[in-house]
Amino acid sequence: MATPYGVYNTQANRGSVFLTPAFAVDAISQWWLQEGSKRYPNANKLLILADGGGSNAWLSRAGRKAIQDHLCIRWVLTVTVTHYRPDTSKWNPIEHRLLSQISRNSAGEPLTEFDKALNFLRNTTTKPGLAVTAQLAADIYEKGIKVTDKEMRRLNLARPETFGRWNYTLHPTQIGV
Repeated sequence: MATPYGVYNTQANRGSVFLTPAFAVDAISQWWLQEGSKRYPNANKLLILADGGGSNAWLSRAGRKAIQDHLCIRWVLTVTVTHYRPDTSKWNPIEHRLLSQISRNSAGEPLTEFDKALNFLRNTTTKPGLAVTAQLAADIYEKGIKVTDKEMRRLNLARPETFGRWNYTLHPTQIGV
C-alpha cells in the first residue's frame, strides 16, 4: 500500500508524484534534489501550499521539525508554509491542476500494482503542457514520532501576524546551536 504525495510547480506546469507510505517532507526534499534545485539554481526560498491535514497538518510538530532538518538546513532554504484550512483545500492549485488530471487519466481503473499506478501517473498530460514525473519512494518511516518541547524551541520558526495559526516560515539555522 502506498499513498501518492504530489508536488506541483505552478510556474513550470510540472508535477512530481511520489508513491510513499508516509512523509510529505521527504517527497518535497526529493523533488528539490531532482528538479527544483536544477530549475531554480539561485533560489534560497521555497513556498509550500499545503493541505491542513494528514502528515502535513498545520499542527504537526514532526512536520515542522522535518522541514527545518530536511529542507531548510539540508538545502539552505528559507521555507514558508501556508496551510489551507481543511474545508478550503480544494482551492490549492495542486488539486485542480495536477491531482484532478491524474484522476481523469486513471478513471475507473483499479490501481492494484505499483508499476500500473506509476504508469498512469507518468502518462498524465494536458493540452497546456502538464508533465508528470513519478517514482516509488521505498523508504520506511517510523510512526508516532514525538518532538519534544526543547526540540520545538530550537526551530527557527516565525509566524506572520495574519493567519499565523496556519502559516509559518522556517529558516536554515536552528536557534541555540
